[in-house]
Amino acid sequence: MAEYDVLTIGNAIVDVISREDDGFLERETIQKGGMTLIDAERAEQLYAAMGPGVETSGGSAGNTVAGFVSLGGTGAYIGKVANDQLGGIFTHDIRSLGVKYETRPLEGHPPTARCMVVVTPDGERSMSTYLGACVELGPEDIDEAIVASAKVTYFEGYLWDPPRAKEAIVKAAKIAKANGRSVAMTLSDSFCVHRYRAEFLDLLRSGTVGIVFANEAEALALYETENFDEACAGLARDASQIAVVTRSEKGCVVLEGDKRIDVPTETVDKLVDTTGAGDLFAAGFLRGYTAGLDRETSARLGNLAASHIIQQIGPRPQTPLADLPKVKALVSAA
Repeated sequence: MAEYDVLTIGNAIVDVISREDDGFLERETIQKGGMTLIDAERAEQLYAAMGPGVETSGGSAGNTVAGFVSLGGTGAYIGKVANDQLGGIFTHDIRSLGVKYETRPLEGHPPTARCMVVVTPDGERSMSTYLGACVELGPEDIDEAIVASAKVTYFEGYLWDPPRAKEAIVKAAKIAKANGRSVAMTLSDSFCVHRYRAEFLDLLRSGTVGIVFANEAEALALYETENFDEACAGLARDASQIAVVTRSEKGCVVLEGDKRIDVPTETVDKLVDTTGAGDLFAAGFLRGYTAGLDRETSARLGNLAASHIIQQIGPRPQTPLADLPKVKALVSAA
């Protein structure tokens, strides 16, 4: 079995991305900047209401591993699709990137998940997600050999929505820890944190998760505070390895025990679409972490990947990130 730098586990979703104005969000009662779970009927209605869109494979953890291999790392992915047209698209897309993906597809209903992503003129994305086949992800889908061979197993907080996925994550975490590997998670979004705050805190405090990624809103929600430094203190206390908090144009903060590193962001010429910014930041940071780079350099890689992705439509790099001169310079330090 080959060794992988990163294994990501998440909801395997095909994104439908459309540019709309804020009035569309109001008419369709869509929560701006968040992710709302919807049923199949609502998914069809919303798809019909949206203007011309771009369909692309997505899902938070899928985007992260796509960014990771684009940065020159090796990656594997676990996520459930159905044996249908969208499932075939997702499978083809992620394998074509060089990602190891062998999760058995679901036969029959429900169909492959899809996410309606509305991008407003300010670049903000608002998501309505039909989980479909994702709800069938379970412990039987965890490949023990791949988990044992991955330096880091990373999963998305969104997996706490489909019920059996929790069991899958617990199984994967036990395998990873038994083999001396790291376990990482992203808090996904502040609405997700509000739903599962106690469980997320337990994942950190129990040591099940050693590395945690959050944006500022998620960190504040996790500790039910409006004080950023207070939230950072909580993360520094509860994360057994590393906590990283992104702050958009303010850059990011890396917390490791009693150490705090503030890293400025990269300059962006034009903000086009924030879809995937957090996912690509995690990809960049993990690329540095698994390559043995220091924390500040890893954070700079994360900022570079995030700043690149928000200047295009869609959450996956259209050209190899490893070819960017700034990325080459940072990775060559490994």
